[in-house]
Parts: sequence; C-alpha cells; structure tokens
Amino acid sequence: MIIQPTSLAALTWLGAASGTTAESWRIGVVMSARPLGVTEQGKMVLQIGGMAVEAEMPGQQGSLPNSQNGYSPLPGQAAAALPAQFQVRVLSLGTQPTLEVMLPHASESVAQVALRERLPQQDGFAPLLATVQALAQRPVMRQLPAALRPVLAQLEQAMRTPADITTGAGLREAIQRSGLFMESSLAQNPLLAAGVGEDDWKAVLLKLSNLLDSYAPPRGSPLNPGAAGSGNETAPPLLQRGLQAQARAAGTAATLAALAGEDDTAPLLGQLHTAVRAALARVEVAQLEASTVPAWITEIPIKGRDGKDVLQLQLDYPTDAGPDAPRQWTLGFAIDLPTLGPVQGELQLHDLRLSVRLWAERTSTTERLEQQFTALRQRLAACGLLLDQLTCQTGLPRAHGRHSAHLLKATA
Repeated sequence: MIIQPTSLAALTWLGAASGTTAESWRIGVVMSARPLGVTEQGKMVLQIGGMAVEAEMPGQQGSLPNSQNGYSPLPGQAAAALPAQFQVRVLSLGTQPTLEVMLPHASESVAQVALRERLPQQDGFAPLLATVQALAQRPVMRQLPAALRPVLAQLEQAMRTPADITTGAGLREAIQRSGLFMESSLAQNPLLAAGVGEDDWKAVLLKLSNLLDSYAPPRGSPLNPGAAGSGNETAPPLLQRGLQAQARAAGTAATLAALAGEDDTAPLLGQLHTAVRAALARVEVAQLEASTVPAWITEIPIKGRDGKDVLQLQLDYPTDAGPDAPRQWTLGFAIDLPTLGPVQGELQLHDLRLSVRLWAERTSTTERLEQQFTALRQRLAACGLLLDQLTCQTGLPRAHGRHSAHLLKATA
C-alpha cells in the first residue's frame, strides 16, 4: 500500500519528518493502527502512531462518496481486509518508509520474534568497514587491547577482494562465507568449526563482539551519521525491499580522529562495538528472512585499494521443479562504488537462455558499461549460453517485493 499524508494530517506528517515524532518511527518499532474511512479518491485512511495517512489497498479502484469529516466509512471489502484495531511494524525509513501489517489471526513464530528483536539493532556494513579502514591507518590501533588486534585482522581477512569474486568458484566461496550459511556449514561438518571461524564473516563478527563485551559496552549512537531515530538507517536486507546499494560511510574518519585524541579508549571501543553489533544483527535478519521463502539476500564486504565496499546479492530459485525441469534462477546484485555510483543488475537464467539487465544511476556509468557489451557477449557465447537480452538503463529500478507480506509504503 502506498501511504500519502492527508490534508487533515499534513502538519503532523511534516512534524514527524522534521524529527519531532522520530522516536516513534524507528526501524523495528511496533505501533497501533486502525482504519478510519476512505477518501473520495477511494484511498483508505488509517491512523498509525497518532498520524492520519492515506493508503491504497491492493486492487482497490474507483471513488467513494465523502462524508462530512472528509472521508466515508469503510466499504465491506476493505473492512474485511483489516480489523478495527491492528499493529504495524516499521521495516524501513527514508523517503518511502515501509510498514508491515501484523494481523492478529496468527501467533508469531520463533523466527518472527527474533526478526522483530533484530530489526531495531541492524544497520549497514558501511560504518563498520569505514571504522576498520580508519583504524588500520591510524596510530590509535596500537592503543587497542592486544587481544582485539588479531581478531580485527581476521575480520579484514574475511573480506573478499575484487579478484576473489570475478570467478564462479570465487563467488560461490564468498557467498558460502558471507555468514548466511554459517550454522548450516557447521551442522554439515562439525569438524570444520575451526576453519569456518577463521574466514566466515558472521563467525568473526561473533568473536569480535564477544571480545568487545569485556572491554566496553556499545554506545547509544553509532558511527553512522544515520543514527537510530534519524530516519536514515540503512534499510534491512528484506526481500520486500529488494536490492539497495550501500555507499561508503562518510564522516567516520573524522569521528574516529576525535575519539582517538582522547586518553580513554573506551569511547572508541564502544563505537566499534556498536558497529559490530549492528552488522551482526543485519546478517541475522538476512538469515531469518531466508528461512521462510525460496530466496535469499546476502552481502559480501569487498576490500579494494582505496577503501571497502559492499556487494549485495539476491537469489530467487524454484523449489517445486521436478528432476527433469530446466535450470532456472534469478540473480540480482547491487553495489555503490565511488567511481561508478550505484549500479544494479538482474540475471535471469532459464536452461541455457540468459537475460541480463543493468541499471546505473549515472549516465556516464551507463555509457561505460555499454562499452563492455561486446566483450560480455563473446564470453557468454564461449560458455554456451544464449543471450536473449542485454540492456543498461540510466536510473535505478524501483524495488518490488515478490515475497512481500502485508506491507505499507509511506511517502512524505
């Protein structure tokens, strides 16, 4: 549902956008909601967290007469879709917040409870990667406890290089060690526990978080300028949101420089702890999401010569195909590089037929990618694949939730 502010609540909405009610609109927060009526355009009016907003129900069309208060009572079909009182959970913020309708007809599973707990804790990898990058370049690294330094080195080792992911085997290994499959790998072969702990992203995050527990508690405000409650948190890796490229965290080096000037290293360790816990919660959100549908999203930290970036991948695959069914899957990716800007792609494979669609935010990046099309066609032909489509468009695609539950999308 697309939510827009009504004329009755425009000032309230503007107040929320400016931060006066930002505390209530935070990722993971559950708020009470109730339907109020419909507008003359046929949009449902809901009261959510003290704010009146318009919502367009899926499949809802046509206009309905207004009542004296600006909207009429709910029609039977809309009333049946939502109870008189229900709850919504904030999944993401920004210019188009996403809310999940939590209908009371079913009790929450263990996975749903765990997901609700981790959503407010998660944030993107960019603050942690920028922190590690800045620490490695500053003398303050020598002031950190001796036990932390080798684990930070392990965290660096768990990151992949561009060369690692340019081959099929390398990309498979990077996905396997992204943290999404850590428990699965341990369950299949417990004897490999030591090896998994060395280069698995989640395993190293757990080790680092446990160590930081003994040195400093996490600080209330992370290094990321989009601190909790500001409305700028990195959207969680949920299939409903689709792919979203993560840019490098700006301002982290300056924050670290200020903390490094203090005699006490506890503030610095607290900030590091916050970034680690947020990254760990993000991995677990992706794991919990992948347990419910035949698709998953994972993120791979990439270390380059001049910084660290995040490659986001999404794989959709059929689970009901028979043994003789052709190979079929859809792989999406998103990355935000300083030299190229945000780039997204989608590869659809059906047996030996492949379709490739690319999107770039910058026109110059679109032109650079199109210059590589001839070489890409030749490489795909050498692999025996039939290329049905190869395009690159300027502008990023809108997210579409193929596996979404009851969701609300809000725009200011």
